[in-house]
Formats: sequence, C-alpha cells, structure tokens
Amino acid sequence: MYTIAALYHFTRFDDPAALQGPLIEIAQREGVSGSLLLAQEGINGTIAGSRKGIDRMLAHIRALPGCNDLAWKESSAQEQPFGKFKAKLKKEIVTMGVEGVDPRASVGHYVEPQDWNDLIGQDDVVVIDTRNDYEVDIGTFEGAVDPRTKTFREFPGWWEDNKERFHNKRVAMFCTGGIRCEKSTNFLISQGIDDVYHLKGGILQYLEDVPAEDSKWDGACFVFDNRVSVEHGLAEGPHELCHACRRPILPTDKDRPEFEDGVSCHQCINEFDDVRRERFRERQKQIALSRARGERHLGREA
Repeated sequence: MYTIAALYHFTRFDDPAALQGPLIEIAQREGVSGSLLLAQEGINGTIAGSRKGIDRMLAHIRALPGCNDLAWKESSAQEQPFGKFKAKLKKEIVTMGVEGVDPRASVGHYVEPQDWNDLIGQDDVVVIDTRNDYEVDIGTFEGAVDPRTKTFREFPGWWEDNKERFHNKRVAMFCTGGIRCEKSTNFLISQGIDDVYHLKGGILQYLEDVPAEDSKWDGACFVFDNRVSVEHGLAEGPHELCHACRRPILPTDKDRPEFEDGVSCHQCINEFDDVRRERFRERQKQIALSRARGERHLGREA
C-alpha cells in the first residue's frame, strides 16, 4: 500500500527557488512521487510513497519557515498514483489572480465536518461549490450552487456578477481539501461579506468523518491523481480519466461512440482538431509499447 498525503500551507517563503532542490533530492532518495507547488505565499500539493518516505518528506516540509503547524490529509492506494515527482515554482499555490488576497490575514469561520450538515440546512445559508465545473459534475453537496467555473480565476468575476442573489445570506463554501476556500473566503471578506464559512479539511475530511448514512454528499469527489475519484471513507471511486481532456469518465462512458482511448470522450469530442487527435493516437501507441515492455509510460501516468 502507498501512503498519499495531500497538503497545503500558507506562509511566507522569501526564496521559494531555494526550497526546490532539497525537496527533489529527498523525493528521489525516498522514492516519493507526486507534485508540490512552491510560491512566496506557501506550499501546496499531493505526494505518495512508502510510509517511511512520506514521513521523512513531511518532516522536511514541517521544518521549512512557518510550516511547523503544517496539516495534511492522508489516504492510501494499492498502486502508486503518480509517475514521478515534481516541485514547481509558481506565482500562487492556488491561482485566483487577485492582488491582495492573503489567507494569512483573515479567512472565514471554519466548520467541522460533523457540524456541516446543520449549517447548510439553515434557510439563511447559501452553499457554494468553489471547484471547477468538471469536478462538480461527478459529485457535490445537496443544494449547492455551482458557479460553472472552468478555473479558479473565474470565481471573482462570477461572484461580482451574482452577489446580489445572495443578499442577506450567510455564505458557506467548500472545496476538495480546503485550500481554495482559504482564498475565496478571504476574498469575500475583502468584499464586505462578514458571515462567511468554509468546510474544515474540505470534502475529503467530510467523506472520511461523516458516515454515508448521515451524509449530504451526492456522488464522488474528484482527486488530482490516478485514483481520479474517491467516495465515503475515501474509498477509490468508479471514475477513470479521459487522457485527452483530463476529465473524469465512468467505465460505461467508454462504450459511447465518442470514446477513443486517449483521443476523445463524449465531453471533448468537439474540442480537438485532427492534428491534435493524431498526436494523441501516436501517444497511445507509445503507451501500448511501454506496457508491452512492462514499463510505465510517464507521459500519461504522471
């Protein structure tokens, strides 16, 4: 079994580039795969490896400036969900694109998973899903507002266009692991919204802590690794990934006429031209050759 750790932490890194090399070195030495994003505002990512390898990587991250109280979410998988390790430098660890948004200054009220159902059942509370549209499509909370955003950058504009709908409402927001809500709640506070709440630990914590029979969650939760989705108890979900558009699909979707492995699915059949589809087909040939040799094709699995 592989241990998977999903983490984020907002802190001040004066020189994120200086942190990159040691992280790569530890990952290579300990056999840890996954992806970590580094920016002046902090660190974000998901890693997977042996119990020992993950413990050593987390110990290193906790020793970084301001990270001694780092929290992370753990799960497990029978197969390594990542092909390799990457440590990337970014302007933001989750991209909102709004100057001045700083979760270190203020965030909304944290709501524990066991208290979430009661909050979102109140008549004066509006529940907003801050994730991308393809994530929402496979699962969300009952009655949640879906902004239909394709990227997190679109959220501030969506709020500006729709804020009058939520006049005199308390706002409860949620995302996969909590990081988007750190920024979205800070953003709403800067817009003069005081009664802002967010699900502590995100959907992943809720699915782990709240029994299925008591749940207000409907569907599966998309995750950014080769498990593709998880359900209650963080059990691996039924979804696979279309390796053309990177959206989740069900096994039954592979029987649809639009599906061609690695080339198209019913969601992206009209999104790529013939030139790109031929490139996708060539990639599939290389994947098949790698499998025949008993190797892993990192261009697809990473």
